[in-house]
Amino acid sequence: MIHPQAIVDKSAQIAEDVEIGPWSYIGPNVTIDSGTVISPHVVINGPTTIGKDNRIFQFASVGEDCQDKKYNGEPTRLEIGDNNVIRESCTIHRGTIQDESVTKIGNGNLLMAYVHVAHDCVVGDDNIFANNATLAGHVKVAHGAILGGFSGIHQFCQVGAYSMASMGSMVVKDMPAFVMVSGDTARAHGMNFEGMKRRGYSKETIAILRKAYKTVYRQGLTLKTALEQLELLEENEELQLFVDTLKSSSRGIVR
Repeated sequence: MIHPQAIVDKSAQIAEDVEIGPWSYIGPNVTIDSGTVISPHVVINGPTTIGKDNRIFQFASVGEDCQDKKYNGEPTRLEIGDNNVIRESCTIHRGTIQDESVTKIGNGNLLMAYVHVAHDCVVGDDNIFANNATLAGHVKVAHGAILGGFSGIHQFCQVGAYSMASMGSMVVKDMPAFVMVSGDTARAHGMNFEGMKRRGYSKETIAILRKAYKTVYRQGLTLKTALEQLELLEENEELQLFVDTLKSSSRGIVR
């Protein structure tokens, strides 16, 4: 399953059914689990761990040293879960000792061509990053988020679950769960209610989230006062997710 023109370091741990195409390079301290397919011309450096049933397309650079000038060759790492698709020319860098020394990508993510995931990012599950979407260092992405093509997320920002950034959005503050943003600099433009319907959210849940959005974004309230108003709404799991992202924001939310 490993093409004779691929270069695989002797210390790499490769499951028997992993496919590695010609002219790909797998460096030392790399572990790749079963079912993963590595196309030609891929470079994977370690320490990097890649889970099951991933697909990494040609010219991707995975697990490379980061671009942080403070990085001085420390043995930081990259961890990638299962069932991810990493398309052509994506770049994913390992962490730094200034954070937790690790960059993490969860399960079921789609990274389209030329996506960049910088050092110390933590990406959850089932996210979609369109072509040229870029995460700066230390960004946290929850699950189910969509980043449009050529969007950029500033370092240390948080991207909430099921949020959405349109093409070309430049995000410099935290994106709360479910909120849609666009523009340079990005501003909020409603919630992804259509996506909620596709996921089978009840009319009652959508109505509560609609009211919550209006409370935070349409009534001219401070965030502290808006949070007090949200406590008066009917208890709801999705509402709590939205509230939690508001409370956990350290950079301020996109308004």
